[in-house]
Amino acid sequence: MDYGKSGAPNKGKNTARYSEHNAKGSDKNPYGSQESKADLVARMKAAVEAKKAAK
Repeated sequence: MDYGKSGAPNKGKNTARYSEHNAKGSDKNPYGSQESKADLVARMKAAVEAKKAAK
């Protein structure tokens, strides 16, 4: 058999088969929307307080 004439396998496209629900640049995750450190700390403190209240 002449393997040189059989053709090469197809290369992968290296792309996802579906789109992510929170892909960069979408409405849910727009570019350049980094939340501030103060917002993050406030959210973490609120979560701790909610956990304490649940006990």
